[in-house]
Amino acid sequence: MKNSRKLQAILLAGTLIHASLSVCRAAPEGEPTNAKEAAKQQHQKPGITPDLREREVRRKAAMTPEQLAWEQTLEANLGNFYLPFYYKDMDAGHETAWDYVKDDPALPRMLIIGDSISRGYTLAVRHALADKVNVHRAPANCGPTTSGLKNLDVWLGQGKWDVITWNFGIHDRQTDPEIYRKNLETLWKRLQATGAKLIWVRTTPAPPPGNLESKFTDQQCERVNAIADAMMKTNGIPEVDLYGLMKPILKDLQGPNDVHFKPAGYEIMGQEIAKVVVEETRK
Repeated sequence: MKNSRKLQAILLAGTLIHASLSVCRAAPEGEPTNAKEAAKQQHQKPGITPDLREREVRRKAAMTPEQLAWEQTLEANLGNFYLPFYYKDMDAGHETAWDYVKDDPALPRMLIIGDSISRGYTLAVRHALADKVNVHRAPANCGPTTSGLKNLDVWLGQGKWDVITWNFGIHDRQTDPEIYRKNLETLWKRLQATGAKLIWVRTTPAPPPGNLESKFTDQQCERVNAIADAMMKTNGIPEVDLYGLMKPILKDLQGPNDVHFKPAGYEIMGQEIAKVVVEETRK
């Protein structure tokens, strides 16, 4: 079964690598992969020109109160790295992971919590579950577990969630293992209180060794996954094994010396997450 699944992933990758994908674009250059990088970028000068800012004012003037509230939440949480990219995508008419989602009240609501990897696969999940699930994502690169503890109430918002997929791993690669475990357990209890079906997403593989000291390593990846696996098993939380899915095809789908993926990689991940969501919500 496992070998068959890997073979299917490899075949799908071969197809998607040559496909022209208009969504799930490659990660922005310099996208933060740990808390230190994210904090540094919060203080950098935003790349928002006066003309772009003026067009944003006009765009907001046409919004409904609900859309404007979501926009203000994004502005308060995306920070100086992601907000300019978001504005530029909106200005160009691109679809983004952080688009306002108008719920179909007949469908369940799903929230994606995770770092930049989850940002990359959000659109693929949303497309795969179109007309089945209202797919939202947290208004941030959720970063490490410490950010989750601080910001979870903002990410959850006011509505009721039926499904929540969540992951913290790459940004916790240098977190003390015991602190990581305790933070995950605290977050699990807070998420469990929502009444949503919780699905853990295993951390994606580290790239081959390179010369960038801050990047993820296999040892760090194995450590965070092992800690999370044990906790999820103890508490009966299903998992999406993105690690096992992507490891055999990593060379073709991951950027060089980078934790992020090419568009075809995010498409494969999004399809897998959507499949597990459908399976788990039918139980």
